[in-house]
Amino acid sequence: MTLHLISQLPEPFTASITGTPPGLAVTHIPRGVPDDLPGDARILIAAPFSRPGELPARKPSGWPFNIDWIQLVSVGIDFYPPWLFEGPVVTTARGSSSIALAEFALAAIFAHAKRLPEIWIDSPDRWTSTPLAAVAGTTLGIIGFGSIAEELAPRAQALGMNVIAVRRTDAPFSIPGVTRVDTDTLFATADHVVLAAPLTDDTHHLVDARRLALAKPGQHIINIARGGLIDDTALLAALDAGTVTATLDVTHPEPLPAGHPFYTHKNVRLSPHTSVATAGTRAALAYRFADNLDRYRAGLALANIVDLSRGY
Repeated sequence: MTLHLISQLPEPFTASITGTPPGLAVTHIPRGVPDDLPGDARILIAAPFSRPGELPARKPSGWPFNIDWIQLVSVGIDFYPPWLFEGPVVTTARGSSSIALAEFALAAIFAHAKRLPEIWIDSPDRWTSTPLAAVAGTTLGIIGFGSIAEELAPRAQALGMNVIAVRRTDAPFSIPGVTRVDTDTLFATADHVVLAAPLTDDTHHLVDARRLALAKPGQHIINIARGGLIDDTALLAALDAGTVTATLDVTHPEPLPAGHPFYTHKNVRLSPHTSVATAGTRAALAYRFADNLDRYRAGLALANIVDLSRGY
């Protein structure tokens, strides 16, 4: 029996994810809210419908058509309107970008400690030694101990970093040597703080004025999760005071409006939500989709199903 799949990704990207399994017909449609879908379509690979800070997309008449499985290409669900989750089973790309995000966090740590790219020179008159910081012996705090932290923690430990973490549940950490702390203790202790938690009602503005007041002097905050985890007004005040620095790959909204102080602030390294843009992320998503496609055809439960009660 031929399955009809609808994809909102470019054709080469879709091909790299779905491969060429027998009995799979693929139709490409533009990004955004689909006004209609073919009657025999059962699977939708959905690209984000909106950016952080935008109003939720409208619900099309006839939703969910005949779709009974939606595969998101993102880990989080906040790029999609609530109605997307009414009816069909929805699965995320959880775990597909974990290595890329872990590597990006480590790159940010090294850029901060080794003052990159400030130390690169272009003339002999700048041939002056610049004091640098060590990475080994520092403390890394991770907020949200999911698949990203499972990749990041052992890499940080191999570099000689002490790793502390906050986790929503009481489940034990899968990585030996990671110390569980509460969020306030993490901010008071860590030299580098990596935000790796999903954006939910409980984590919205988790980094606020009170926690920033607790921050270890000179703390480096790295956000690779969602911009809404940070109260930007409070962060800007701490940046202006010089008590913290920040590497931000995500913001709220995206993109930030022209003239936003994060673009030019001396204590901010800003990138355009690009940490996951690697070939490895695409390959990992392809593997997860192929596994779920086999499960779907066999009538088995799918992996990485969205749990709205948890917010991801």
